[in-house]
Amino acid sequence: MRKRIKIWFHSGATSDIREFSIHKTILGFIILVVISAIGGVSFIGYDYLRIKKISFNNIVLNQTIIKQNNEIKSQRTQIQSFAGEIEVLKKQVDNLSIFEDKVRLIADIQQTSDSSGLIGIGGIPRDELDQDIPLEEKHNNLMREMHQQVNQTNLAAKKQALDFENLIKMLEQKRNLLASTPSIRPVDGWITSKFGYRKSPFTGRKEFHSGLDISNKSGTKIIATANGRVSYAARKMYIGNLIVIDHGHGRVTKFGHLKKIMVKPGQQVKRGDVIALLGNTGRSTGPHVHYEVRINGTPVNPLKYILN
Repeated sequence: MRKRIKIWFHSGATSDIREFSIHKTILGFIILVVISAIGGVSFIGYDYLRIKKISFNNIVLNQTIIKQNNEIKSQRTQIQSFAGEIEVLKKQVDNLSIFEDKVRLIADIQQTSDSSGLIGIGGIPRDELDQDIPLEEKHNNLMREMHQQVNQTNLAAKKQALDFENLIKMLEQKRNLLASTPSIRPVDGWITSKFGYRKSPFTGRKEFHSGLDISNKSGTKIIATANGRVSYAARKMYIGNLIVIDHGHGRVTKFGHLKKIMVKPGQQVKRGDVIALLGNTGRSTGPHVHYEVRINGTPVNPLKYILN
């Protein structure tokens, strides 16, 4: 009987006291099961709370990562946009250099220093400007490339400014020469035949075309491209109605196939004065003006003497 434990309990409904006995081994087992159950529930509860906390922290971390990635993507989009603006700026500086070279050619002013253009400065690779590349790729390369090209473009722009200052001083000294140098289009229109060798529209053979053919409606006004004196204004066999203007300094311009001549030989004209109407006289396939620029008697490409 010592191996059993007696338990008395009062139900509360009656005055009877009931007795209950249980073997010690069974009681120990029950207590062990209860303790184990409580421990298991406690462990599961703790583990659940821990996992819940980790899950919450992961959600917060993921939201932070997404926010940071969006910020990085936005920043790189802005950087790529800025890189595109750098390319535009480089193109503008380069165009200024080309314009300066053309002005120097027209004014016969030699470049006194190295080229002002962006020679030696490469462009930003197009694949580095692709907004679809992964965020971790080529970002640092793009930043370094942009920093380098901003510095190079800045130096080129400063040098270009100095070259223009020097050019302006020289232009002041050559004002009269510039006024007598062809530098604008004689008429708006379409260039149908350029300067140089071409296939003749009449014979089909290769021939040298000494000027520029510009087409437009018959009767369109033609203007003088520089100050000068009309040395010829009459009809000639193949070129039709022709005007020749002597600008001095060995510079001469010719205008052929005119519908109507509006100046006389010996007349002084200024750049922009209307001198004729575009036509189709002489040997011509349609209304246009044949425009020539000659330097010391030698025909040169008129496109090199057109700034507008």
